Amino acid sequence: MPLKTERNWARAEIGEAAHAALARGLAASELWSLLLGVMEQRAALRTPTSVRQQWERDRFVCPAYVDQRTLNALDGHLLAAAPSFEALELSPLAPLGSCSAIGLTSQNRIVSTIRGTEVVSDPTNLLALESARRLRKDPTQTVKLATSHRCVRAQQVPRLPGYAAHFRMFSLTTAGHERKDHGLLIESLSEHIRTHVSALNRLEQHGYGFPARTIKILATPARASLGRRIADALDGMPVMFETLAHDYYDGLRFMIGARCPSGEQIPLIDGGAFDWLGKLTSNHKLILVASALGSQLAAYLYRLPATTAADELR
Repeated sequence: MPLKTERNWARAEIGEAAHAALARGLAASELWSLLLGVMEQRAALRTPTSVRQQWERDRFVCPAYVDQRTLNALDGHLLAAAPSFEALELSPLAPLGSCSAIGLTSQNRIVSTIRGTEVVSDPTNLLALESARRLRKDPTQTVKLATSHRCVRAQQVPRLPGYAAHFRMFSLTTAGHERKDHGLLIESLSEHIRTHVSALNRLEQHGYGFPARTIKILATPARASLGRRIADALDGMPVMFETLAHDYYDGLRFMIGARCPSGEQIPLIDGGAFDWLGKLTSNHKLILVASALGSQLAAYLYRLPATTAADELR
Protein backbone atom coordinates (compact mmCIF):
# COMPACT_ATOMS: atom_id res chain seq x y z
CA MET A 1 0.00 0.00 0.00
CA PRO A 2 1.49 3.41 -0.95
CA LEU A 3 2.45 5.66 1.94
CA LYS A 4 0.19 8.63 2.48
CA THR A 5 3.22 10.90 2.23
CA GLU A 6 3.85 9.88 -1.38
CA ARG A 7 2.93 12.66 -3.79
CA ASN A 8 2.05 10.59 -6.82
CA TRP A 9 0.85 13.63 -8.79
CA ALA A 10 4.38 15.06 -8.63
CA ARG A 11 6.03 11.75 -9.50
CA ALA A 12 3.90 11.48 -12.62
CA GLU A 13 5.65 14.56 -14.00
CA ILE A 14 9.16 13.06 -13.80
CA GLY A 15 8.63 9.29 -13.81
CA GLU A 16 9.43 6.62 -11.25
CA ALA A 17 13.03 6.11 -12.36
CA ALA A 18 13.90 9.80 -12.01
CA HIS A 19 12.12 9.98 -8.66
CA ALA A 20 14.02 6.95 -7.37
CA ALA A 21 17.32 8.54 -8.44
CA LEU A 22 16.46 11.76 -6.62
CA ALA A 23 15.16 10.03 -3.49
CA ARG A 24 17.74 7.26 -3.10
CA GLY A 25 20.03 6.73 -6.07
CA LEU A 26 22.17 9.84 -6.33
CA ALA A 27 24.91 10.48 -3.81
CA ALA A 28 23.95 13.25 -1.43
CA SER A 29 26.60 15.66 -2.75
CA GLU A 30 25.43 15.08 -6.32
CA LEU A 31 21.81 15.64 -5.37
CA TRP A 32 22.57 18.91 -3.54
CA SER A 33 24.53 20.19 -6.57
CA LEU A 34 21.71 19.27 -8.91
CA LEU A 35 19.08 20.98 -6.79
CA LEU A 36 21.23 24.10 -6.35
CA GLY A 37 21.38 24.46 -10.12
CA VAL A 38 17.63 23.92 -10.43
CA MET A 39 16.85 26.56 -7.80
CA GLU A 40 19.29 29.01 -9.40
CA GLN A 41 17.33 28.74 -12.64
CA ARG A 42 14.01 28.99 -10.79
CA ALA A 43 15.17 32.16 -9.03
CA ALA A 44 16.28 33.66 -12.34
CA LEU A 45 12.69 33.32 -13.61
CA ARG A 46 11.25 35.29 -10.71
CA THR A 47 10.30 38.93 -10.96
CA PRO A 48 10.33 41.57 -8.23
CA THR A 49 6.53 41.51 -8.36
CA SER A 50 6.34 37.76 -7.73
CA VAL A 51 8.74 38.10 -4.79
CA ARG A 52 6.62 40.91 -3.32
CA GLN A 53 3.44 38.90 -3.78
CA GLN A 54 4.93 35.92 -1.96
CA TRP A 55 6.07 38.20 0.87
CA GLU A 56 2.49 39.40 1.24
CA ARG A 57 0.78 36.00 1.24
CA ASP A 58 3.23 33.30 2.38
CA ARG A 59 2.79 32.35 6.04
CA PHE A 60 6.41 31.15 6.24
CA VAL A 61 8.00 34.53 5.44
CA CYS A 62 5.72 37.10 7.08
CA PRO A 63 7.17 39.00 10.07
CA ALA A 64 6.30 37.92 13.60
CA TYR A 65 3.17 39.49 15.06
CA VAL A 66 4.92 40.49 18.33
CA ASP A 67 7.18 43.55 18.58
CA GLN A 68 10.89 42.65 18.57
CA ARG A 69 11.66 44.75 21.66
CA THR A 70 9.05 42.78 23.60
CA LEU A 71 10.56 39.47 22.49
CA ASN A 72 14.13 40.58 23.26
CA ALA A 73 13.13 41.68 26.76
CA LEU A 74 11.24 38.42 27.25
CA ASP A 75 14.29 36.39 26.22
CA GLY A 76 16.39 38.23 28.78
CA HIS A 77 14.01 37.39 31.62
CA LEU A 78 13.69 33.74 30.61
CA LEU A 79 17.45 33.24 30.41
CA ALA A 80 17.88 35.05 33.75
CA ALA A 81 15.47 32.55 35.31
CA ALA A 82 17.72 29.63 34.24
CA PRO A 83 21.19 30.57 35.55
CA SER A 84 22.31 26.94 35.99
CA PHE A 85 21.85 26.21 32.26
CA GLU A 86 24.46 27.19 29.66
CA ALA A 87 22.84 29.42 27.03
CA LEU A 88 23.50 28.56 23.37
CA GLU A 89 22.74 30.63 20.27
CA LEU A 90 21.80 28.02 17.67
CA SER A 91 22.10 28.18 13.90
CA PRO A 92 18.83 28.70 12.00
CA LEU A 93 19.62 25.40 10.21
CA ALA A 94 20.02 21.82 11.42
CA PRO A 95 21.17 18.56 9.80
CA LEU A 96 18.51 16.98 7.61
CA GLY A 97 16.52 14.50 9.73
CA SER A 98 17.31 16.16 13.07
CA CYS A 99 13.73 15.63 14.18
CA SER A 100 12.41 12.73 12.06
CA ALA A 101 15.48 10.50 12.57
CA ILE A 102 15.54 11.06 16.35
CA GLY A 103 11.95 11.65 17.48
CA LEU A 104 8.57 10.51 16.23
CA THR A 105 7.72 13.17 13.67
CA SER A 106 7.27 13.38 9.92
CA GLN A 107 9.73 15.16 7.65
CA ASN A 108 6.68 16.66 5.93
CA ARG A 109 6.28 18.87 9.01
CA ILE A 110 9.78 20.27 8.52
CA VAL A 111 10.99 22.91 6.05
CA SER A 112 13.83 20.99 4.34
CA THR A 113 16.52 22.78 2.34
CA ILE A 114 18.44 21.72 -0.77
CA ARG A 115 21.80 21.59 1.02
CA GLY A 116 21.20 18.59 3.27
CA THR A 117 19.82 20.71 6.08
CA GLU A 118 16.46 21.73 7.49
CA VAL A 119 15.12 24.87 9.12
CA VAL A 120 14.99 24.41 12.89
CA SER A 121 11.55 23.29 13.97
CA ASP A 122 12.37 22.23 17.53
CA PRO A 123 15.54 23.46 19.30
CA THR A 124 15.39 20.66 21.90
CA ASN A 125 16.49 18.18 19.21
CA LEU A 126 19.56 20.32 18.50
CA LEU A 127 20.37 20.68 22.18
CA ALA A 128 20.18 16.88 22.32
CA LEU A 129 22.66 16.66 19.42
CA GLU A 130 25.05 19.03 21.19
CA SER A 131 24.65 17.08 24.44
CA ALA A 132 25.44 13.83 22.62
CA ARG A 133 28.59 15.39 21.15
CA ARG A 134 29.81 16.47 24.57
CA LEU A 135 28.90 13.21 26.31
CA ARG A 136 30.73 11.15 23.69
CA LYS A 137 33.87 13.03 24.77
CA ASP A 138 33.15 12.81 28.51
CA PRO A 139 30.29 10.47 29.56
CA THR A 140 30.71 11.45 33.23
CA GLN A 141 29.50 15.05 32.83
CA THR A 142 25.97 16.39 33.12
CA VAL A 143 25.14 18.77 30.26
CA LYS A 144 22.55 21.47 30.95
CA LEU A 145 21.67 23.74 28.02
CA ALA A 146 19.18 26.53 27.28
CA THR A 147 18.28 28.49 24.20
CA SER A 148 15.68 30.87 22.86
CA HIS A 149 15.07 30.24 19.18
CA ARG A 150 12.71 31.07 16.32
CA CYS A 151 11.27 27.85 14.88
CA VAL A 152 9.45 27.09 11.63
CA ARG A 153 6.96 24.26 11.20
CA ALA A 154 5.35 23.24 7.95
CA GLN A 155 2.13 21.66 9.19
CA GLN A 156 -1.07 23.66 9.35
CA VAL A 157 -1.38 25.55 12.62
CA PRO A 158 -4.58 26.01 14.65
CA ARG A 159 -6.65 28.97 13.52
CA LEU A 160 -6.38 30.51 16.95
CA PRO A 161 -4.91 33.81 18.15
CA GLY A 162 -1.19 33.52 18.84
CA TYR A 163 -0.42 30.55 16.59
CA ALA A 164 1.77 30.91 13.48
CA ALA A 165 4.02 28.97 11.09
CA HIS A 166 7.10 30.48 12.76
CA PHE A 167 7.37 31.30 16.44
CA ARG A 168 9.82 31.69 19.31
CA MET A 169 10.51 28.98 21.90
CA PHE A 170 12.53 28.95 25.12
CA SER A 171 14.01 25.47 25.62
CA LEU A 172 15.95 23.61 28.31
CA THR A 173 17.72 20.24 28.21
CA THR A 174 19.57 18.16 30.78
CA ALA A 175 21.60 15.15 29.70
CA GLY A 176 23.86 12.73 31.49
CA HIS A 177 24.53 9.23 32.79
CA GLU A 178 21.65 7.97 34.89
CA ARG A 179 22.28 7.49 38.59
CA LYS A 180 20.96 4.93 41.05
CA ASP A 181 17.16 4.80 41.46
CA HIS A 182 16.61 7.21 38.53
CA GLY A 183 18.24 9.98 40.56
CA LEU A 184 19.25 12.19 37.63
CA LEU A 185 15.88 11.80 35.90
CA ILE A 186 13.92 12.86 38.99
CA GLU A 187 16.31 15.71 39.79
CA SER A 188 16.27 17.02 36.22
CA LEU A 189 12.52 16.90 35.64
CA SER A 190 11.80 18.64 38.94
CA GLU A 191 14.49 21.27 38.17
CA HIS A 192 12.93 21.96 34.76
CA ILE A 193 9.50 22.45 36.34
CA ARG A 194 10.87 24.75 39.05
CA THR A 195 12.85 26.74 36.47
CA HIS A 196 9.82 27.32 34.26
CA VAL A 197 7.71 28.31 37.27
CA SER A 198 10.45 30.75 38.31
CA ALA A 199 10.42 32.17 34.78
CA LEU A 200 6.67 32.78 34.98
CA ASN A 201 7.09 34.38 38.41
CA ARG A 202 9.80 36.67 37.05
CA LEU A 203 7.67 37.67 34.06
CA GLU A 204 4.81 38.55 36.39
CA GLN A 205 7.12 41.21 37.88
CA HIS A 206 7.63 42.70 34.41
CA GLY A 207 4.20 43.20 32.90
CA TYR A 208 2.83 39.67 32.49
CA GLY A 209 0.07 37.74 34.20
CA PHE A 210 -0.36 33.95 34.34
CA PRO A 211 -3.53 33.33 36.37
CA ALA A 212 -4.94 29.95 37.42
CA ARG A 213 -1.69 28.09 36.78
CA THR A 214 -1.70 24.31 36.63
CA ILE A 215 1.11 21.77 36.78
CA LYS A 216 0.32 18.36 35.36
CA ILE A 217 2.54 15.26 35.48
CA LEU A 218 1.73 12.48 33.05
CA ALA A 219 3.28 9.03 33.42
CA THR A 220 2.85 5.58 31.99
CA PRO A 221 1.69 2.98 34.54
CA ALA A 222 5.24 1.62 34.70
CA ARG A 223 6.58 5.06 35.66
CA ALA A 224 3.76 6.33 37.86
CA SER A 225 5.89 6.03 41.00
CA LEU A 226 8.55 8.23 39.39
CA GLY A 227 5.88 10.84 38.66
CA ARG A 228 5.01 10.88 42.36
CA ARG A 229 8.65 11.35 43.27
CA ILE A 230 8.91 14.31 40.90
CA ALA A 231 5.87 15.90 42.55
CA ASP A 232 7.40 15.32 46.01
CA ALA A 233 10.51 17.23 44.88
CA LEU A 234 8.50 20.35 43.94
CA ASP A 235 8.37 21.87 47.42
CA GLY A 236 4.61 21.67 47.87
CA MET A 237 3.56 22.96 44.44
CA PRO A 238 0.06 21.60 43.65
CA VAL A 239 0.26 18.91 40.96
CA MET A 240 -2.32 16.98 38.97
CA PHE A 241 -1.61 13.47 37.70
CA GLU A 242 -2.70 11.77 34.49
CA THR A 243 -1.80 8.60 32.59
CA LEU A 244 0.57 9.20 29.69
CA ALA A 245 -0.55 7.63 26.40
CA HIS A 246 1.74 9.53 23.98
CA ASP A 247 4.78 7.45 22.92
CA TYR A 248 6.72 10.57 21.84
CA TYR A 249 7.93 10.72 25.47
CA ASP A 250 9.94 8.11 27.37
CA GLY A 251 7.28 7.40 29.96
CA LEU A 252 7.18 10.82 31.69
CA ARG A 253 5.83 14.21 30.67
CA PHE A 254 4.86 17.46 32.39
CA MET A 255 2.72 20.38 31.28
CA ILE A 256 2.28 23.83 32.83
CA GLY A 257 -0.68 25.94 31.80
CA ALA A 258 -2.39 29.21 32.66
CA ARG A 259 -5.69 30.86 31.85
CA CYS A 260 -5.51 33.33 28.97
CA PRO A 261 -7.72 36.45 28.67
CA SER A 262 -10.39 34.53 26.71
CA GLY A 263 -10.79 32.21 29.70
CA GLU A 264 -9.21 29.19 28.00
CA GLN A 265 -6.56 27.17 29.84
CA ILE A 266 -3.49 27.13 27.56
CA PRO A 267 -0.70 24.52 27.94
CA LEU A 268 2.15 27.01 27.71
CA ILE A 269 5.03 24.75 28.80
CA ASP A 270 5.68 21.14 27.85
CA GLY A 271 8.50 18.78 28.78
CA GLY A 272 9.48 15.26 29.66
CA ALA A 273 11.94 12.39 29.35
CA PHE A 274 13.22 11.25 25.95
CA ASP A 275 15.24 8.30 24.64
CA TRP A 276 17.07 10.35 22.01
CA LEU A 277 20.55 10.07 23.55
CA GLY A 278 20.45 6.30 23.32
CA LYS A 279 19.76 6.63 19.60
CA LEU A 280 22.49 9.25 19.13
CA THR A 281 25.25 7.58 21.15
CA SER A 282 24.22 3.88 21.44
CA ASN A 283 24.63 4.35 25.19
CA HIS A 284 21.23 3.61 26.70
CA LYS A 285 22.35 4.58 30.18
CA LEU A 286 22.32 8.24 29.12
CA ILE A 287 19.09 10.13 29.82
CA LEU A 288 17.66 13.32 28.38
CA VAL A 289 15.12 15.68 29.86
CA ALA A 290 13.85 18.43 27.57
CA SER A 291 11.24 21.14 27.97
CA ALA A 292 10.06 24.27 26.20
CA LEU A 293 7.97 27.36 26.80
CA GLY A 294 6.10 28.99 23.93
CA SER A 295 7.57 32.43 24.53
CA GLN A 296 5.99 34.17 21.55
CA LEU A 297 2.59 32.81 22.59
CA ALA A 298 3.26 34.05 26.13
CA ALA A 299 4.09 37.53 24.83
CA TYR A 300 0.92 37.61 22.74
CA LEU A 301 -1.59 36.18 25.22
CA TYR A 302 -0.24 36.98 28.69
CA ARG A 303 1.39 40.40 28.42
CA LEU A 304 -0.77 42.85 30.35
CA PRO A 305 -2.35 45.57 28.16
CA ALA A 306 -0.84 48.50 30.05
CA THR A 307 2.72 47.15 29.88
CA THR A 308 5.36 49.45 28.36
CA ALA A 309 8.86 48.73 27.08
CA ALA A 310 10.26 50.33 30.26
CA ASP A 311 8.18 47.93 32.39
CA GLU A 312 9.62 44.93 30.56
CA LEU A 313 13.27 46.01 30.80
CA ARG A 314 13.50 47.36 34.33
